[in-house]
Amino acid sequence: MNPKPFLQEINHPLCQEKNVRFFIWREDLNHPFISGNKFWKLKYNLERAKELGKSCLLTFGGAHSNHIYAFAAAGKEFGFETIGVIRGDECRELSPTLKFATECGMKIHQVSREQYRNKTEASFLSELAEKFGNLFIIPEGGSNEFAVKGCSEMIENLGFTPDFLCSPVGTGGTLAGIIKGMKGKSKILGFSALKGGSFLKKDIENLLGDEIFTNWEIIDQYHFGGYAKCTEELASFIKEFRSQFNVPLEPIYTAKMVWGILDLLRKDFFPANTELVVVHTGGLQGLKGFEEKGFTFS
Repeated sequence: MNPKPFLQEINHPLCQEKNVRFFIWREDLNHPFISGNKFWKLKYNLERAKELGKSCLLTFGGAHSNHIYAFAAAGKEFGFETIGVIRGDECRELSPTLKFATECGMKIHQVSREQYRNKTEASFLSELAEKFGNLFIIPEGGSNEFAVKGCSEMIENLGFTPDFLCSPVGTGGTLAGIIKGMKGKSKILGFSALKGGSFLKKDIENLLGDEIFTNWEIIDQYHFGGYAKCTEELASFIKEFRSQFNVPLEPIYTAKMVWGILDLLRKDFFPANTELVVVHTGGLQGLKGFEEKGFTFS
Protein backbone atom coordinates (compact mmCIF):
# COMPACT_ATOMS: atom_id res chain seq x y z
CA MET A 1 0.00 0.00 0.00
CA ASN A 2 1.30 3.44 -0.92
CA PRO A 3 1.26 6.13 1.80
CA LYS A 4 -1.19 8.97 1.17
CA PRO A 5 0.22 12.49 0.84
CA PHE A 6 -0.13 14.85 3.79
CA LEU A 7 0.11 18.54 2.94
CA GLN A 8 0.80 21.05 5.72
CA GLU A 9 0.29 24.71 4.92
CA ILE A 10 2.98 27.10 6.17
CA ASN A 11 1.42 30.42 7.13
CA HIS A 12 4.67 32.36 7.08
CA PRO A 13 4.33 36.19 7.19
CA LEU A 14 6.09 36.32 3.80
CA CYS A 15 3.34 34.18 2.28
CA GLN A 16 0.72 36.65 3.46
CA GLU A 17 2.79 39.61 2.28
CA LYS A 18 3.42 38.11 -1.18
CA ASN A 19 0.02 36.42 -1.52
CA VAL A 20 1.54 32.94 -2.01
CA ARG A 21 0.25 29.66 -0.55
CA PHE A 22 3.10 27.45 0.68
CA PHE A 23 2.52 23.75 1.46
CA ILE A 24 5.06 21.21 2.72
CA TRP A 25 4.35 17.69 1.51
CA ARG A 26 5.25 15.66 4.60
CA GLU A 27 6.85 12.58 3.02
CA ASP A 28 9.00 12.40 6.16
CA LEU A 29 5.92 10.82 7.78
CA ASN A 30 5.44 8.01 5.24
CA HIS A 31 7.50 5.36 7.11
CA PRO A 32 9.33 5.27 10.46
CA PHE A 33 12.73 4.37 8.94
CA ILE A 34 12.43 4.19 5.12
CA SER A 35 11.16 7.75 5.08
CA GLY A 36 10.65 10.45 2.50
CA ASN A 37 11.87 9.91 -1.03
CA LYS A 38 13.83 6.79 0.00
CA PHE A 39 10.58 4.82 0.31
CA TRP A 40 9.84 5.53 -3.34
CA LYS A 41 13.41 5.23 -4.64
CA LEU A 42 13.81 1.78 -3.10
CA LYS A 43 10.33 0.41 -3.86
CA TYR A 44 10.98 -0.87 -7.38
CA ASN A 45 14.66 -1.60 -6.74
CA LEU A 46 13.60 -4.12 -4.10
CA GLU A 47 10.90 -5.50 -6.37
CA ARG A 48 13.45 -5.99 -9.16
CA ALA A 49 15.94 -7.67 -6.79
CA LYS A 50 13.23 -10.12 -5.74
CA GLU A 51 12.29 -10.85 -9.37
CA LEU A 52 15.94 -11.70 -10.11
CA GLY A 53 16.20 -13.96 -7.07
CA LYS A 54 18.83 -11.80 -5.39
CA SER A 55 19.14 -12.19 -1.63
CA CYS A 56 21.84 -9.58 -1.01
CA LEU A 57 21.71 -5.85 -1.76
CA LEU A 58 24.78 -3.61 -2.02
CA THR A 59 24.95 0.15 -2.22
CA PHE A 60 27.25 3.14 -1.65
CA GLY A 61 27.27 6.16 0.65
CA GLY A 62 28.94 8.27 3.29
CA ALA A 63 28.86 7.90 7.04
CA HIS A 64 25.79 10.15 7.40
CA SER A 65 23.92 9.04 4.27
CA ASN A 66 20.11 9.02 4.44
CA HIS A 67 20.21 6.41 1.70
CA ILE A 68 22.42 4.06 3.74
CA TYR A 69 20.07 4.43 6.72
CA ALA A 70 16.91 3.69 4.73
CA PHE A 71 18.60 0.97 2.67
CA ALA A 72 19.64 -0.95 5.81
CA ALA A 73 16.15 -0.60 7.28
CA ALA A 74 14.54 -1.81 4.05
CA GLY A 75 16.85 -4.83 3.93
CA LYS A 76 15.85 -5.80 7.45
CA GLU A 77 12.13 -5.26 6.85
CA PHE A 78 11.98 -7.14 3.54
CA GLY A 79 14.41 -9.96 4.28
CA PHE A 80 17.52 -8.99 2.29
CA GLU A 81 21.12 -9.06 3.41
CA THR A 82 22.70 -5.64 2.93
CA ILE A 83 26.21 -4.36 2.31
CA GLY A 84 27.18 -0.70 2.49
CA VAL A 85 30.30 0.46 0.67
CA ILE A 86 31.33 3.47 2.75
CA ARG A 87 33.94 6.15 2.12
CA GLY A 88 36.72 4.99 4.45
CA ASP A 89 37.98 8.11 6.13
CA GLU A 90 34.45 8.99 7.21
CA CYS A 91 33.88 5.96 9.43
CA ARG A 92 36.89 5.49 11.72
CA GLU A 93 34.22 5.55 14.40
CA LEU A 94 30.69 4.57 13.46
CA SER A 95 28.37 7.53 12.98
CA PRO A 96 24.81 7.32 14.34
CA THR A 97 23.67 6.40 10.81
CA LEU A 98 26.20 3.57 10.51
CA LYS A 99 25.44 2.33 14.02
CA PHE A 100 21.78 2.06 13.05
CA ALA A 101 22.69 0.34 9.77
CA THR A 102 24.78 -2.30 11.52
CA GLU A 103 21.96 -2.88 14.03
CA CYS A 104 19.76 -3.61 11.00
CA GLY A 105 22.30 -6.23 9.91
CA MET A 106 24.23 -4.25 7.29
CA LYS A 107 27.83 -5.26 6.66
CA ILE A 108 30.08 -2.20 6.35
CA HIS A 109 32.71 -2.40 3.61
CA GLN A 110 35.12 0.48 4.10
CA VAL A 111 37.01 1.83 1.07
CA SER A 112 39.30 4.81 0.54
CA ARG A 113 38.03 7.98 -1.11
CA GLU A 114 40.11 7.08 -4.15
CA GLN A 115 38.48 3.66 -4.41
CA TYR A 116 35.06 5.17 -3.80
CA ARG A 117 35.39 7.37 -6.90
CA ASN A 118 35.22 4.14 -8.93
CA LYS A 119 31.72 3.33 -7.65
CA THR A 120 30.22 3.39 -11.15
CA GLU A 121 33.11 1.64 -12.93
CA ALA A 122 32.34 -1.85 -14.29
CA SER A 123 35.67 -3.27 -13.09
CA PHE A 124 35.10 -2.10 -9.49
CA LEU A 125 31.53 -3.41 -9.49
CA SER A 126 32.79 -6.76 -10.80
CA GLU A 127 35.31 -6.93 -7.95
CA LEU A 128 32.52 -6.34 -5.45
CA ALA A 129 30.33 -9.01 -7.06
CA GLU A 130 33.22 -11.48 -6.96
CA LYS A 131 33.90 -10.68 -3.31
CA PHE A 132 30.31 -10.77 -2.04
CA GLY A 133 28.51 -13.13 -4.41
CA ASN A 134 24.95 -12.97 -5.74
CA LEU A 135 24.41 -9.21 -5.44
CA PHE A 136 21.83 -6.72 -6.58
CA ILE A 137 23.75 -3.42 -6.75
CA ILE A 138 21.91 -0.14 -6.22
CA PRO A 139 23.86 3.08 -6.95
CA GLU A 140 24.70 5.86 -4.53
CA GLY A 141 21.55 7.64 -3.42
CA GLY A 142 19.47 4.86 -5.03
CA SER A 143 19.22 6.88 -8.25
CA ASN A 144 18.51 4.65 -11.24
CA GLU A 145 15.60 3.80 -13.54
CA PHE A 146 13.75 2.02 -10.72
CA ALA A 147 14.09 5.05 -8.45
CA VAL A 148 12.73 7.29 -11.21
CA LYS A 149 9.74 4.96 -11.60
CA GLY A 150 9.04 5.05 -7.86
CA CYS A 151 9.35 8.82 -7.52
CA SER A 152 7.17 9.29 -10.59
CA GLU A 153 4.51 7.19 -8.83
CA MET A 154 4.94 9.33 -5.71
CA ILE A 155 4.06 12.41 -7.74
CA GLU A 156 1.05 10.75 -9.36
CA ASN A 157 -0.10 10.07 -5.79
CA LEU A 158 -0.26 13.84 -5.13
CA GLY A 159 -3.50 14.12 -7.10
CA PHE A 160 -3.39 17.79 -8.16
CA THR A 161 -1.17 20.26 -10.02
CA PRO A 162 0.37 23.16 -8.05
CA ASP A 163 1.96 26.14 -9.79
CA PHE A 164 5.41 25.27 -8.39
CA LEU A 165 6.71 21.94 -7.10
CA CYS A 166 10.04 21.96 -5.25
CA SER A 167 12.38 19.23 -4.04
CA PRO A 168 15.94 18.97 -2.73
CA VAL A 169 18.46 17.36 -5.09
CA GLY A 170 21.41 15.12 -4.22
CA THR A 171 21.94 12.50 -6.93
CA GLY A 172 19.00 13.49 -9.14
CA GLY A 173 16.77 10.40 -9.01
CA THR A 174 13.98 12.01 -7.03
CA LEU A 175 13.82 15.12 -9.20
CA ALA A 176 13.90 13.01 -12.38
CA GLY A 177 10.93 11.04 -11.06
CA ILE A 178 9.07 14.22 -10.14
CA ILE A 179 9.68 15.67 -13.61
CA LYS A 180 8.49 12.47 -15.27
CA GLY A 181 5.47 12.13 -13.00
CA MET A 182 4.30 15.70 -13.61
CA LYS A 183 4.33 15.13 -17.40
CA GLY A 184 5.27 18.71 -18.26
CA LYS A 185 2.91 20.34 -15.76
CA SER A 186 3.90 22.76 -12.95
CA LYS A 187 7.19 24.61 -12.72
CA ILE A 188 9.61 22.23 -10.99
CA LEU A 189 12.53 23.57 -8.92
CA GLY A 190 15.33 21.34 -7.67
CA PHE A 191 17.37 22.81 -4.81
CA SER A 192 20.90 21.42 -4.95
CA ALA A 193 22.44 20.28 -1.67
CA LEU A 194 25.84 20.24 -3.41
CA LYS A 195 28.14 23.15 -4.10
CA GLY A 196 28.33 23.78 -7.84
CA GLY A 197 25.24 21.63 -8.37
CA SER A 198 24.53 22.82 -11.91
CA PHE A 199 26.20 19.59 -13.16
CA LEU A 200 23.14 17.74 -11.82
CA LYS A 201 21.17 18.93 -14.85
CA LYS A 202 23.05 16.48 -17.07
CA ASP A 203 22.64 13.62 -14.58
CA ILE A 204 18.89 14.23 -14.44
CA GLU A 205 18.63 14.37 -18.21
CA ASN A 206 20.43 11.01 -18.36
CA LEU A 207 17.98 9.51 -15.87
CA LEU A 208 15.06 10.79 -17.98
CA GLY A 209 16.51 9.14 -21.08
CA ASP A 210 14.61 10.00 -24.27
CA GLU A 211 11.93 11.99 -22.46
CA ILE A 212 12.48 15.74 -22.75
CA PHE A 213 10.81 18.26 -20.44
CA THR A 214 11.47 22.00 -20.23
CA ASN A 215 9.47 22.90 -17.09
CA TRP A 216 12.27 22.46 -14.55
CA GLU A 217 15.50 24.03 -13.33
CA ILE A 218 18.22 23.57 -10.71
CA ILE A 219 18.60 26.23 -8.00
CA ASP A 220 22.20 25.97 -6.76
CA GLN A 221 22.89 29.01 -4.56
CA TYR A 222 21.57 27.64 -1.24
CA HIS A 223 24.10 24.88 -0.47
CA PHE A 224 25.58 26.54 2.68
CA GLY A 225 29.11 25.49 1.76
CA GLY A 226 28.39 22.12 0.17
CA TYR A 227 26.98 18.68 0.80
CA ALA A 228 26.55 17.79 4.50
CA LYS A 229 27.74 21.27 5.53
CA CYS A 230 25.89 23.18 8.22
CA THR A 231 26.32 26.60 9.80
CA GLU A 232 25.06 28.06 13.08
CA GLU A 233 22.76 30.27 11.03
CA LEU A 234 21.18 27.24 9.35
CA ALA A 235 20.90 25.39 12.67
CA SER A 236 19.10 28.39 14.19
CA PHE A 237 16.76 28.50 11.21
CA ILE A 238 15.87 24.81 11.71
CA LYS A 239 15.13 25.46 15.38
CA GLU A 240 12.99 28.53 14.69
CA PHE A 241 11.07 26.92 11.82
CA ARG A 242 10.14 23.93 13.97
CA SER A 243 9.07 26.22 16.80
CA GLN A 244 6.91 28.35 14.47
CA PHE A 245 5.34 25.68 12.26
CA ASN A 246 5.92 22.33 14.00
CA VAL A 247 7.82 20.98 10.99
CA PRO A 248 11.23 19.37 11.62
CA LEU A 249 13.86 20.00 8.94
CA GLU A 250 17.38 18.58 8.57
CA PRO A 251 20.47 20.50 7.42
CA ILE A 252 21.60 18.36 4.47
CA TYR A 253 18.57 18.80 2.21
CA THR A 254 15.26 20.16 3.48
CA ALA A 255 16.40 23.14 5.57
CA LYS A 256 18.52 24.49 2.73
CA MET A 257 15.60 24.18 0.33
CA VAL A 258 13.09 25.87 2.66
CA TRP A 259 15.60 28.65 3.42
CA GLY A 260 16.00 29.14 -0.33
CA ILE A 261 12.26 29.25 -0.95
CA LEU A 262 11.75 31.94 1.70
CA ASP A 263 14.64 33.94 0.24
CA LEU A 264 13.09 33.66 -3.24
CA LEU A 265 9.78 34.82 -1.78
CA ARG A 266 11.50 37.94 -0.43
CA LYS A 267 12.93 38.55 -3.91
CA ASP A 268 9.49 38.19 -5.62
CA PHE A 269 10.59 35.11 -7.56
CA PHE A 270 7.11 33.59 -7.15
CA PRO A 271 4.21 35.54 -8.71
CA ALA A 272 1.24 36.59 -6.58
CA ASN A 273 -1.57 34.02 -6.28
CA THR A 274 0.95 31.17 -6.64
CA GLU A 275 0.38 27.77 -5.03
CA LEU A 276 3.68 26.21 -3.98
CA VAL A 277 4.23 22.58 -2.88
CA VAL A 278 7.55 21.53 -1.33
CA VAL A 279 8.50 17.87 -0.90
CA HIS A 280 9.92 17.00 2.53
CA THR A 281 12.28 14.15 1.66
CA GLY A 282 12.79 12.88 5.22
CA GLY A 283 16.26 12.07 6.52
CA LEU A 284 15.62 13.52 9.97
CA GLN A 285 17.88 10.93 11.60
CA GLY A 286 20.74 12.94 10.09
CA LEU A 287 20.27 15.53 12.83
CA LYS A 288 22.04 13.18 15.27
CA GLY A 289 25.31 13.36 13.37
CA PHE A 290 25.28 17.16 13.44
CA GLU A 291 24.39 17.19 17.13
CA GLU A 292 27.55 15.15 17.73
CA LYS A 293 29.44 17.98 16.05
CA GLY A 294 27.99 20.50 18.52
CA PHE A 295 24.99 21.88 16.65
CA THR A 296 21.66 22.21 18.47
CA PHE A 297 18.26 22.04 16.77
CA SER A 298 15.79 22.20 19.64
